[in-house]
Amino acid sequence: FLETGGPTRQQTVLNTLAAMLDLGVDPYDWVLVHDAARPGITPELIVRLITLVKAQEQVDDQQQALQSGGLLAMPVADTMKETTQDAMRSQTTIDRSRLWQAQTPQMFPLKVLHDALGQAIEAGANITDEASAIERLGGQPLLVEGATRNFKVTHPADWELMELVLGERR
Repeated sequence: FLETGGPTRQQTVLNTLAAMLDLGVDPYDWVLVHDAARPGITPELIVRLITLVKAQEQVDDQQQALQSGGLLAMPVADTMKETTQDAMRSQTTIDRSRLWQAQTPQMFPLKVLHDALGQAIEAGANITDEASAIERLGGQPLLVEGATRNFKVTHPADWELMELVLGERR
């Protein structure tokens, strides 16, 4: 599905989910949301996400539905630092043993994600991905190990690295 974009990524996703519901798509059908800024995704990663999320799934009611879904993610390998608010100085080192770096796609039941995003946007919550909207309502999405090649292309240097990664596929 492709829908008119919104002022934010979250609003664009919400618009698309609303259009799907308006067209009569089953509210408990799965949807996968993926960033176009992650061209390193592979069919194998998508299949792994779908397989593992569906294997842990039981959606009988809204509360159980919040415990459904999942996303690709990678354990954080680097040392993580928290800065002071007013300067770029390290304030503390964060224990990375329980930190994962979120990737896409992220997979949730259509209506559950629609409602979670709608509530988060209405509340002005700072959500940076679909999983954070689900977590905000008490959900605990499954983390499925992704791949380093599925990184987000944000800065010019990222393009150079992605060209190398995509060149390996040929």
